[in-house]
Amino acid sequence: MINQISLPNRTNVLRWLTKDRQRLQTLITLAVLILMLVGFSSQSDRFFEVTNLLNVARRISPLVIVSSAVTLVMIARGLDLSVGSIIAATSVFAAYFASSGIPLWIAYLGAISLGTLFGAINAFVIVRMRVSPIIATLGTLNIARGMAYLISSSAILVGLPESWDWIGTSYIGPIPTSVVIAAVVFIAFQVVLTKTIFGRHVYAIGGNEETARLSGVNVERQLTILYIVTGTMTALAAIVLSSRLGSGDPNIGVGFEFEVIVAIILGGTSLAGGEGRLTGTLIGAFIVGFLGNGLNLAGVEPFWQYIAQGVVLIFAMVLDRFVNNLVLSFSTSRDTSKKLHTSKQKLDASVEMQDQQVREI
Repeated sequence: MINQISLPNRTNVLRWLTKDRQRLQTLITLAVLILMLVGFSSQSDRFFEVTNLLNVARRISPLVIVSSAVTLVMIARGLDLSVGSIIAATSVFAAYFASSGIPLWIAYLGAISLGTLFGAINAFVIVRMRVSPIIATLGTLNIARGMAYLISSSAILVGLPESWDWIGTSYIGPIPTSVVIAAVVFIAFQVVLTKTIFGRHVYAIGGNEETARLSGVNVERQLTILYIVTGTMTALAAIVLSSRLGSGDPNIGVGFEFEVIVAIILGGTSLAGGEGRLTGTLIGAFIVGFLGNGLNLAGVEPFWQYIAQGVVLIFAMVLDRFVNNLVLSFSTSRDTSKKLHTSKQKLDASVEMQDQQVREI
């Protein structure tokens, strides 16, 4: 019975994988995550403890929140490098008002409004002024970081109300509140991207902006919404992160945009736009989180961790290029095979017609 089961050969498996570039890269990224888990678990007995796993989930919650929004921006062939500094500015903004005796919900609302404002500034400069996303968001990065230092006088803000750290330290059942917030945000963006017209328009803009515009898509409005929502989600992530830290620190978020980009690219989102999946971004975020956690448990110095993160980014870029080339080569091979098959059918039909004419004669 077993001998009668026909298994696909290696070529057929590769062809199946390369039919969908995003599926291929997601599977590769998942394999990398599994190998990483196996490797780090062999170095530390504490790695798979529930407490450690929850710590990793809590740590990557802000990353998942921001990456969910930025993934849509990058699918639409955009980019936002200002998220790390916006986290610093909005968290310090909230901490400043909270430490002044203003109700916490008003301080949080102010932070959300400030993040939304930064997103609107990015949208205006990029969409209306036609400035490159890299240049525009680099400018916002410096503005937001400078604002964080000005508000806090370059000092960490303490003396916050006791309820400040509730989001970062509390639980909803057995799950940290921050993880629940990140999960809700991720699911919301997943639904928007895969189940709505807005999500289809995001892919259309990334695939070919001019074609999308000619098809009736309001490209400017779509991009404006994406950047504004990214600013809002960044402010939400700032509240979650600063609540876990228990202070308003103008230095937080340094390099955060780096982690966001690594997670998104590892997840299979193309730098050229038009392709990407949030499930892949989630896997990429876990790789970033477990990388830092595993190196800490292994006793690796923080400076080496920066090197490791740089290697991961380069690996992500190489992986993106490798997958593109692999899919392209098999796509070309399939097209060539189809053409040869069609030519053979035409030739066979021509020969059969000639034979029929000869028989009639």
